[in-house]
Amino acid sequence: MYQNLKQTLSFYGVACDKPYYISSGKSIFQFPENSFRMDFYSLCICTSGKMTMEIDGNNYLIQQNSFLISAPSTIVHFRKFSKDFKMKLLFFEKNFLLKNISNPFIIEKSGLFQQVSYSLLNAPAKDIEHILTLLDYLKHKTKTHGNFIDEIIRSIIFNILLEVAEITHRYANEPESKDQVISTIYLKFRKLVQEQILEHKTVQLYADQLHISNKYLIEIVKKTSGRTPHEVINEILLKEAYVLLGNPELTVTEIAFQLHFNSTSAFGRFFKKHTTISPSQYRTRQNIVR
Repeated sequence: MYQNLKQTLSFYGVACDKPYYISSGKSIFQFPENSFRMDFYSLCICTSGKMTMEIDGNNYLIQQNSFLISAPSTIVHFRKFSKDFKMKLLFFEKNFLLKNISNPFIIEKSGLFQQVSYSLLNAPAKDIEHILTLLDYLKHKTKTHGNFIDEIIRSIIFNILLEVAEITHRYANEPESKDQVISTIYLKFRKLVQEQILEHKTVQLYADQLHISNKYLIEIVKKTSGRTPHEVINEILLKEAYVLLGNPELTVTEIAFQLHFNSTSAFGRFFKKHTTISPSQYRTRQNIVR
């Protein structure tokens, strides 16, 4: 279900044989016309111009000194951008960064993501310049060789993430602190759903895998996110639907089958319930045609 960084970038004609990628800040490939899912961690900083984009169904204006930090499974859609729009990018795979790290949720627990899987902020120029300097240093180190180069690159990426977390905490509405055990269970629940959404759509199956009761899982998810586990499952399933509908080679019937709905009409009812339009209407509005 998830492609690695190399496969994703090669689709856009960018060669990458590492589990990380740092752009030059210039336009390397054209932006995809349809919604797509970023299946790796990303940091995107606008260095000039403007862009309107959709992130997980929410519309935003990206302008100079805006930055987006996002986790795997975030759905983005680049809409309109000015001719002078430029963006500096850092992509990296979680397995690379967390090698030899015992806590698999250390990134999520840093408070980077204000909107469950992403944060989008406008920061003062001096803070952005500092991050850009670190990105330039990181790009320089990726061109060098040595016995510990991977460890050095990991440490620089961690440093960048901590600096971004500081900026996020400084200029965003910081969420209330939550009990660490509860937070960890919620993160594990979301990870399981993202990995198994095509096979499992019932709350009880995830509660069983977490070795907790259905009632306790509902309590944890409600306390942490303000939603029910069923709502989280539907949100992630809807993301999968958006990604598949963005592929004009697939029919709505084929998409319903891939998402394990009993019928095309059942998929249509689910989609319309959560978006107010049918899958076909969504494709028409997004200009997705075969």
